[in-house]
Amino acid sequence: MSLTIGRLVSSRARPPPSKFPTVQVTFGGQQVDVPKGGYYDRYRMNPNLDEVALDPAVGPDMNFFLNTPKKLVDSRVGQIYAPNFYYRTSSVQLVFLAPLDQLKSRLPSPLEPITVLPGYGLVALTFYAYQVCDNDPYNEVSIAIIVRQPGEVSYSTTQLLSSMWNRTFYGYVLALPVDTEIARVRGVYGYQLPKWLADISLEMNEEKVMASISGADGTPDLRLEVPLPALKTIPSQSFIGTNNAINKIDGKWHQVTVQTNPLLATQLLLPRNVSISRGEGPLSKLLSELGIGTILRMDVLKDAQMILNMPTPLKGLDNVKL
Repeated sequence: MSLTIGRLVSSRARPPPSKFPTVQVTFGGQQVDVPKGGYYDRYRMNPNLDEVALDPAVGPDMNFFLNTPKKLVDSRVGQIYAPNFYYRTSSVQLVFLAPLDQLKSRLPSPLEPITVLPGYGLVALTFYAYQVCDNDPYNEVSIAIIVRQPGEVSYSTTQLLSSMWNRTFYGYVLALPVDTEIARVRGVYGYQLPKWLADISLEMNEEKVMASISGADGTPDLRLEVPLPALKTIPSQSFIGTNNAINKIDGKWHQVTVQTNPLLATQLLLPRNVSISRGEGPLSKLLSELGIGTILRMDVLKDAQMILNMPTPLKGLDNVKL
């Protein structure tokens, strides 16, 4: 593995406001501007999938979403249609080794990091670009500690192998900045996730993957660059992965499940030529505090579909000893 870690020293201003007209909507008691004529403005989270399938930015295959019909449900921000559909997305994820002691210090009881090697657990850094979704395009960055499955008492090695086999992982999200206000409001008020506004980008061309995040004031935070690996076309719904974010909502433990249907993607162990530049922002600081080291795995999804489900209670977790 070849890894270059540098420091971001230059600053760039936040991009100018969108040139597209916006309309103000109310969500969770908050007034939010969204693109006029966009998916949220037209459908309010309850789209006509036949119409969506005609969008050239999406494609005609809606079967992944047809298997999970939307329902009008109660939430902490009132009644909303759920789950949330992401019709076209891309992402790059790096999974790092990190010392268990440093991970344990960031986890609330009774959560525990999964052990991958003696004394080491896992941290996942992920950049997402949601090109077409129910609440309009936005970008997001996640830093999460991979944790043991709540309520399971098997050895960490057994859980890790099971997670890899079933493509189902559990994580505790420490940071989840986004670059649109409706995404921030939904995450903070609907899910109580650690979201804030930042300047985020993710681009993939024929040669490389480039991702970055800066503060709203232009302060450089984190930048990632890696050669684009060879990608594989994956038949729809043949390799669905499930990520479960564990967090407290109104003082009670909940689980938020995200299902991903990769269509054009690849996975590399011990990836080479990964360049990470850190600045002075909160994500760079957090990665340093977690003590991240070797990159064990890189996942690149150039084309994928996703479903974000509503939080579900984890009954009895407050009394569980993992």
